[in-house]
Amino acid sequence: MPENNEKKTYYKKTQSKSVVKYISNNYDQISVRIPKGSRERYKAFAEKRGTSLNSLIVELLEREMNNED
Repeated sequence: MPENNEKKTYYKKTQSKSVVKYISNNYDQISVRIPKGSRERYKAFAEKRGTSLNSLIVELLEREMNNED
């Protein structure tokens, strides 16, 4: 059961298939290895900034790449 502040979303099978298809058609996926125990620390940092861990990683990479120019 979700906590009071959590929002639980339920999708129909066809909606889930559509979401998976959209993601696979529009996004690449990478895997990143990090030291054990770091994930929660990184996730908390991202949440403190009001974003997801994925968005934070992309933002930081883009910023660093733009600074390189």
